[in-house]
Amino acid sequence: MEANYWRQRWERGEIGFHENQVNPALVEHLNRPNLAKGARLFLPLCGKTLDIAWLLAQGYRIVGAELSALAINELFAALDLVPEITPVGTLTRYSSTNIDIWGGDIFDLSSSMLGAVDAIYDRAALVALPEHMRNRYAAHLITLTHAAPQLLITYEYDQRLYDGPPFSVPEEELKQHYGETYQLKQVAQDQIAGGLKGKVEAATVIWLLQRRKP
Repeated sequence: MEANYWRQRWERGEIGFHENQVNPALVEHLNRPNLAKGARLFLPLCGKTLDIAWLLAQGYRIVGAELSALAINELFAALDLVPEITPVGTLTRYSSTNIDIWGGDIFDLSSSMLGAVDAIYDRAALVALPEHMRNRYAAHLITLTHAAPQLLITYEYDQRLYDGPPFSVPEEELKQHYGETYQLKQVAQDQIAGGLKGKVEAATVIWLLQRRKP
């Protein structure tokens, strides 16, 4: 499941992962990291999520990372913004008022390029990656953001019954990826009506990750 897989999904319009509404978990739980207005939030693998327009309307600043240029262009069009576009190494930076989106491979993004962030909102990044990539991603995210607090959404289901993505990421795996750096707190768990993709019983799990004190 390499970069071309996701680019092709966008090009073919196979974006069932794109939600046509603001994620309810974001609206309900964003206050948990105790963010100040004007805080800068990082959304990894953000696509063209409607969550970004909602967050901007709440007064937050956004920085995202997205592989597909098509998704980024559609995001800015939906926001009615014309971004300034700047090549930076292997990446491309799309910038406008209170929003920066880095186009390209998130593993090519450095902390100096990203800049300071106050929190991470990971709705669709960790769960989009197969198991062999998730440890690398989690370690990179910690380094990239200096272990900023996270509002993280995962799924739990019997992976043998559905191949994913989105993939099932159980609590024990989360602890392996993040337990040394963060305190993990499950703040909600909800069964998905009709199952995941209508194929398998599954639950959505909302986590708050906050850096462990030295």
